[in-house]
Amino acid sequence: MSSSGEPPTNPTASAFGARVRARRTELGWSQETAAHACGVHWTYLGQVERGRRSPRIENILRFAAGLNTTPGQLLDGLPTPPPSGEHP
Repeated sequence: MSSSGEPPTNPTASAFGARVRARRTELGWSQETAAHACGVHWTYLGQVERGRRSPRIENILRFAAGLNTTPGQLLDGLPTPPPSGEHP
């Protein structure tokens, strides 16, 4: 699978995606299996895991439920993104 080489959206999205990937891997699931359990398309899940998409709160809740974890486990301690309009 090739990548367009785009960097993650921001450190927060990257860290969140890493947690989603880690939980999916812990469960021994493919992206397709996890996406089905979460009620999202597998390409969207892949983009989130790579930090290329920053999910809405509704999808964070879907990820937590589908991956048999809590939103807190996916979110607690993530780096705080910079205010809108500012660059790190």
